[in-house]
Amino acid sequence: MIISINQPYFAPFPGFFSKAMLSDILVLMDTVQFPRGSTWLTRNRFKNHQGILRLTVPVWKKGLGLQKINEVRIFNERSWARKHLESLKTAYANAPFFEDHIKFLEKIFSGRFERLIDLNLTIIVYFMECMRIQSKTVLLSELGIEEKEPRLSIEICRKLGASHFLAQSGAKKSLNSESFQDEGIEPVFFNYRPVVYPQLWGSFVYNLSAFDLLFNCGPKSYDLIRKGI
Repeated sequence: MIISINQPYFAPFPGFFSKAMLSDILVLMDTVQFPRGSTWLTRNRFKNHQGILRLTVPVWKKGLGLQKINEVRIFNERSWARKHLESLKTAYANAPFFEDHIKFLEKIFSGRFERLIDLNLTIIVYFMECMRIQSKTVLLSELGIEEKEPRLSIEICRKLGASHFLAQSGAKKSLNSESFQDEGIEPVFFNYRPVVYPQLWGSFVYNLSAFDLLFNCGPKSYDLIRKGI
């Protein structure tokens, strides 16, 4: 069984889903510390007529100290959700498959989500359904593991009965392969190579949110991500 882990990013880029495709179970790390600085947990990049369109979900941080990711609440006292929805409608109105997903966009930008994890997880599950990814997603909070790295990943693998732990090639230097192997778990590494696909608004831009891929390529999104593995 192949296990991988990732933080539950906001509207992740296609490489996030390539990891899911290669895994039997993707564990979403919802109980690790929420970063103090900028993070892909609250923001991502899209594309419009001006170039890069950056969208950020505002969250409560001031005066709260260190928070776990699943404790972070969305700051819903502004009209950010409506503005984000209108920005996406303007940017992608002419994308071939945008209308197929407009109801979902209206749902996630309705302002009904209180916690960031609930918004992000809803988007991740939707992407995996649209792209026909069969891998299972599990929240770290469901596993009852209190360890921290460098033992955390190993304990996740032990809890789920992993034979292999999947990580991106960039983690090879920092990951202690011997510690995994001592537990009978074999680390394996992959490198996602972004694939060029039809985009609106001029020259191709790599590593945008997977929404960009989905709006432009629809059902072909799965095969395009597979090509980058």
